Amino acid sequence: MKTCLIVSGGSLELDFAAGFLEKTKIDKIIAVDGGLAYLDALGRVPDYIVGDFDTVDETVTERYRRYPYIVWERHRPEKNETDTELARSLALTLGCSEIIFLGALGGRADHMLANIHTLYACLQSGVKASLVDRRNRIYLLDEGKTFRRGEVWGKYISFLPYTEEVGGISLKGFRYPLVDRTIRRGEEAGLCISNELAEDAAVLTFDSGVLVCVESHD
Repeated sequence: MKTCLIVSGGSLELDFAAGFLEKTKIDKIIAVDGGLAYLDALGRVPDYIVGDFDTVDETVTERYRRYPYIVWERHRPEKNETDTELARSLALTLGCSEIIFLGALGGRADHMLANIHTLYACLQSGVKASLVDRRNRIYLLDEGKTFRRGEVWGKYISFLPYTEEVGGISLKGFRYPLVDRTIRRGEEAGLCISNELAEDAAVLTFDSGVLVCVESHD
């Protein structure tokens, strides 16, 4: 059971990241382009560095050339994959059972949306994966889940359809319960936004499709 940390070049609050890393066991670290600067500031040395290196200062990359065990994957800027997607593919080949992305939210909206889609290959491979920052933990679900007070990321839990529709959603133990509802992209988005736990444990079940789950603080 290996946990891989992927640090990308989006927005990342260093004090949050430092506290998160102190309490999280990480087996492998992959720096993605500008994410190397974040790791440098945090005093962490990655096992792999991936990207086209168009957003990280050369003085930072040169500092890590002295570590002979770091594996470098340099890619051309003109490519079909984002740098974070390439790092995700690498993590899957390493046989990691969990992948945590930092620096993958905030910043450019196109990259943030692409990073959410990057989670789908992890779901298909049976690998637990999430995008994390101070306020949010985002992941995909293709089956039900029990949410427990004290384990969720924040006060709010929201569900959005990743596939065109998600059928047979039931929510028990939530402030706003549901029974056998189908949700579709672009319709009644508020139905599953900003729910909360009403009991110590709440249960989500659904029959078909894939959900985006967002656990969040204000």
